[in-house]
Amino acid sequence: MDALWFYAILFIGIWVISLIFHKKLKIEIQGPILRRKTTRMRSFIDKVAKKHERFWRVFMTIGIPVAVFFMGVMLYSFILILGTLLEPAQAASQVGVLLPGVDVPGSAFFVPLGYGILALMTVIVVHEFGHGILARVEGVSIKSIGLLLLAVLPAAFVEPDEEDIKKSKRISKLRIYAAGSIFNLSLAAIALIIFILSGAAIGASFQTEGVQISSVVPASPASGILKEGMVIQEINGVNIKNSTDYQEILNKTKPGDELTFKTDQGIYMVKTGTNPNNQTKFYIGIRTQNHLVPNAEVSSVFGNIFPTILFYFNQIFYWIFTLNFLVGTFNLLPMKPLDGGLMFEELLQYKISKKKVKPIVSTMSWVIIVTLAFLMVLVYGRGLLLLL
Repeated sequence: MDALWFYAILFIGIWVISLIFHKKLKIEIQGPILRRKTTRMRSFIDKVAKKHERFWRVFMTIGIPVAVFFMGVMLYSFILILGTLLEPAQAASQVGVLLPGVDVPGSAFFVPLGYGILALMTVIVVHEFGHGILARVEGVSIKSIGLLLLAVLPAAFVEPDEEDIKKSKRISKLRIYAAGSIFNLSLAAIALIIFILSGAAIGASFQTEGVQISSVVPASPASGILKEGMVIQEINGVNIKNSTDYQEILNKTKPGDELTFKTDQGIYMVKTGTNPNNQTKFYIGIRTQNHLVPNAEVSSVFGNIFPTILFYFNQIFYWIFTLNFLVGTFNLLPMKPLDGGLMFEELLQYKISKKKVKPIVSTMSWVIIVTLAFLMVLVYGRGLLLLL
């Protein structure tokens, strides 16, 4: 709930300042959209594009089939999701809220505030620079670069010259459209490698001592009792050494059970409730991870500061990988105005007339948009009501 208030105050403040000082700050207001344009960074994008022009063209020529592959994966996933519309429990396991710091009861996952904001910054910057670099490689002018706010959804943008795009070859358009997601997926691959390598170092440097609470979901049975940062050592007298032990206890737990948590900060009792999206399953409302403690040998050489930095380093690259992969692939859904929709429209025009393609793409876009909106309300409606 604190995160929701943080976002509410932040976005209300941005809108108030923008409405009052929009002329002085050169902010454009178009309905629910705030936009701040600049011509800065265009020279930087030009240099990056022209210095390695051949590389970028080859890179994105390979990237087009990769983007098409993930477009197909996302379309197939969407078809599978259609079958869950009347089964919230199953749907909840497939979707989640990507707003950092906001934990909705029943949500499949939670993005930590600090890690999430840093990771989303990489998503936005890399995505838009990808479009900008390939636009310049293909000879398309960039009119402006900037930031925008769609109601409460922040984003960056690179504004290409639409007339230049219309004059471009189809392969050039596909490279430009695919660039954002391919840059995201490339960064995700790099981050995954760093995460795995740093994880191996963590495995050799740390030992597990209990399970730490990484977050407590607001309006949940644990809310106001257990706290973030607590280390769970025992549950109902059973020693908890790691996440495996913790999961074994959960597998035997039912709605209405009373659990006694022995933590490093005291002993607490929580009566389990029912999952907001599945009345047959229990619900506590905490998210956990292994509590890692540096080995004695590591501590004697490096102390506790270096291992702690290594752990945070590992986690930030986990979230850079996760959010770049999720946003990059989601953006390839074949619906406009997403890049996947633009690519889908362009690909259909290889064999079908533009007059017939427009209604096909428009219909598919609206079906996907309405379905996803309905799914989010279905899955998170109860959870959001609990937060009010």
